[in-house]
Amino acid sequence: MKNNNIVSKPKRIVGLYGGLLIFLVMLFFGNLDSSNPQVTNMMAVALLMAMWWITEVVPLAITSLLPVALFPALGIMSGKDVSATYFNHVIFLFIGGFLVAIAMEKWNLHKRIALRVLMITGVSPARILLGFMLATAFVSMWISNTATAMMMVPILISIIQKLEESGGEKGVSRFSTGLLLGIAYSASIGGIATLVGTPPNLSFARIFQIMFPEAPAISFANWFFFALPVALMAFTVGWGYLYFIYRPKKEDWELPDKEAFHTQYKQLGRAGFEEKVVFAVFVAMALLWMFRADIAIGSFTIPGWSNIFPYPKFIEDGTVAIAVALILFIVPSKDGGMIMTWEAAIRIPWRIVLLFGGGFALASGFVESGLSLWIGTQLNWAKGIHPLLIIFMISLLVTFLTELTSNTATTEMILPVMAGLSIATGVNPLLFMIPATLSASMAFMLPVATPPNAIIFGTNRITIGEMAKAGLFMNLVCAVIITLMTYFLGSLIFGIDQSTMPLWAVPK
Repeated sequence: MKNNNIVSKPKRIVGLYGGLLIFLVMLFFGNLDSSNPQVTNMMAVALLMAMWWITEVVPLAITSLLPVALFPALGIMSGKDVSATYFNHVIFLFIGGFLVAIAMEKWNLHKRIALRVLMITGVSPARILLGFMLATAFVSMWISNTATAMMMVPILISIIQKLEESGGEKGVSRFSTGLLLGIAYSASIGGIATLVGTPPNLSFARIFQIMFPEAPAISFANWFFFALPVALMAFTVGWGYLYFIYRPKKEDWELPDKEAFHTQYKQLGRAGFEEKVVFAVFVAMALLWMFRADIAIGSFTIPGWSNIFPYPKFIEDGTVAIAVALILFIVPSKDGGMIMTWEAAIRIPWRIVLLFGGGFALASGFVESGLSLWIGTQLNWAKGIHPLLIIFMISLLVTFLTELTSNTATTEMILPVMAGLSIATGVNPLLFMIPATLSASMAFMLPVATPPNAIIFGTNRITIGEMAKAGLFMNLVCAVIITLMTYFLGSLIFGIDQSTMPLWAVPK
């Protein structure tokens, strides 16, 4: 395990006091919007939290609580409203998923799955990394990236533990970092391939139709044919980059014998009653997540099971996670207790729950203060600039903005601004709104940026510094990929004429 609690004196000075200095300077001398001081106040809080999150001079969970104290004091949000942002269905999705993961570990189901995966994928570092990234990306195309990461991380951790048995924790540490990043990256990248893969995609389809009601609707097929190649390119770059940077040196460890995993699998014996129950719950949770809501494929729709209830929209992924996890607490085990106990459940990483809450509060603050709108209006100077360059700037802006806010909140904040910018510059709105949507899922630097990032950080096997260093490269490369693919492939798939403004976008 990496020790994240020791902070050097220079780092403490720069992070702690530097963050406070930036906060105070922005607060008392900044003036981003003279008619709305909350914009400046919110920027000050965002900069302080970003500085402390990156340097880790203050425990991450404590930094995440800053909005509770600062938002009411600075007039950004009331104490009641900001406190309410810290618990929602995503938080309960996280908690429910972790409860199932803990049960898997308690009854050694994770070892059985891990050995089975190793028997299939092989034991070379490249194949292990590719196998996990492919599985994660594919599943993330159909269910939330949070749920996908929640399912894959326990399996990955057990495989890392198996590798540590042959190479030692120190020898495998570097490669394990690459594996964890691979889970987070592929969960986010896979989600962009379908309209149902991640909430920003659905937000785009809805907001686009609201802003331009006469425009052709964005179909599942059109989005898939465009976004899948984008996802494949980003995936390929991510896999190659992580393997190149984090591949183990030959002297670091000895590759395990594939036959040894067959032997170890047989030594596990037949699955016990508890293992079977946990496995059934695990599979049921995945299927319930996948088929909860309607899945539209062109004109064909697979109805979601939530439709059997009077109010299907009331049921969220978090509802499913908690409902399924509760089963583990009421099914008795063969030893006379229950399959899951509170003593085991307290292992939930509550600091990550607070980290989630801090990100949600920050996103709400961006909206309530008007800072998101202020950031968007700074793009008005883009008139006359080539659309290719504007697309690249949008991609970078949204990517790095999403590092501090929820990707769904960022998408819903920025898309109306992009629609207005396209009208002002005379460019097809799709050229601006599509890259903004895709970029909202391409934040790889901070734990708070996306749930998969927070989930792998919750394993305590990776530091924020490692995430930020590797994520910066991916942020920049994905911005380039999104820019080029939107401008060229997007124009082909969506029938965009770059020389004229479509009639459905011309203000009446």
